[in-house]
Amino acid sequence: MAHTVRIPIYGRRPPCATSSRIDDWHQRLRVLRLERLRKPEKPEDFVVYEDSDDEEENLAAETQVLRTSYNFVDYVRCREMGGREPSWVGSDFGSRHILTHEMFKEYSVSLSNMNKVFCSQWLSDRQVVFGTKCNKLMVYDVVTERLDQIPSLQGRRDPVAAPQEQQCGIHSVQINPSKTLLATGARNSSEIAVYRLPTLDPVCVGEGAHRDWVFDMCWLDDQFLVSGSRDTRMALWRIQEDDLINREDVPSYKHIQALSVKDCRSAQKVRAVAFNKSFQEIAALSLNGYIHIWNAETFKQKLSRKLPSCQENVCLAVQDSGMYAVGCRSYTLLLDARTLQAVKKIPTRYSGCGIRSASFQGNVLTIGTGVGILMFYDLRAGKYLDSSINSSRTVVLKASKGWVFPDEEYIDGFQHIKYTPAIYTHCYDSSGTRLFTAGGPLPANLYGNYAGLWQ
Repeated sequence: MAHTVRIPIYGRRPPCATSSRIDDWHQRLRVLRLERLRKPEKPEDFVVYEDSDDEEENLAAETQVLRTSYNFVDYVRCREMGGREPSWVGSDFGSRHILTHEMFKEYSVSLSNMNKVFCSQWLSDRQVVFGTKCNKLMVYDVVTERLDQIPSLQGRRDPVAAPQEQQCGIHSVQINPSKTLLATGARNSSEIAVYRLPTLDPVCVGEGAHRDWVFDMCWLDDQFLVSGSRDTRMALWRIQEDDLINREDVPSYKHIQALSVKDCRSAQKVRAVAFNKSFQEIAALSLNGYIHIWNAETFKQKLSRKLPSCQENVCLAVQDSGMYAVGCRSYTLLLDARTLQAVKKIPTRYSGCGIRSASFQGNVLTIGTGVGILMFYDLRAGKYLDSSINSSRTVVLKASKGWVFPDEEYIDGFQHIKYTPAIYTHCYDSSGTRLFTAGGPLPANLYGNYAGLWQ
């Protein structure tokens, strides 16, 4: 997990340079080469050939392997002594260690009578912001356990004339890369609201682009924002510097229009949107089982591809390397961003549970299900994360029941199904050592909530 490039002061090689490491490296290359040359039972429709020069066992690569120490003690010692050697720690090191050693403990968060948490983000090392189905934007302090409600922003439409169906909840909360702006849903669910961080003062309301609920949003950079809606439209917004300047003593906000609004072709109800920084493209997931790719620079749709499964595709995540993860009813689908071919189907291990949330933490894919269970898939090992305490089982986190109305005893007796909340959202803090999970009842006609802090 730790990488430290050792520069020898005395001698030709550092202490970590052993011949056995080169032998292991050559063995891994041979296995990888054989795997690439193996002919599949069913030929692929689309094949990509990588540069063969990457497989050459050249002297420079051997030198790099010999000079790199993977010892965490060397990394800490180099940092303490102020060394100039290049060193870094994998982003998933802390969370992977805590998970495999089963150190996470859940602390339930009481949300009173709120209804279903749909989205969440860490604002800082002690504050989490989340949105609910009952149109509440809340901030939870993990230290004082205090809940504060942020007022929703109203567009210029007449609130009396607006139908009640337009207030269907806040489905997305997104923070820009520099952590100066927060975008979420407005009081009218077909509009967006932008707040200033860290004060959460109102900045603007984006209106006029969508005719139906905004399901998801993503930031392209610190100014440009893309939203996807149930009306099958994609909208591009720009938050300019003039919008951030408030010349009045009382906090006020502006009303802005989208720079561009386009229909997502071959789509029915855009459910999730994500920005792929590695390929400079926007990925949109629609409920009819398609993934759509847009050029982020021109805001033009490039292609659409039918997914192997079109049942309950409701969540989308992007790894730093560009790989996509799509949550379906019975498995999680990994897609190669270059070809949109399915790399792997990850079964859920629990029949019919449904994938409700997904996120990448380094090489670990975290999967939130509809039965109150979080699963963790190791991308490098190609299997679910194994427990270091008991090697015969995999790592899972089981959420508490939260609150539901009618109560769970009534549900168990009436529907003959044991009640468990769906985990609609989860997010790691910046260190990866704390995890916030939230959600509520899976059936649309049930009222309730769940939230928990794992640390």
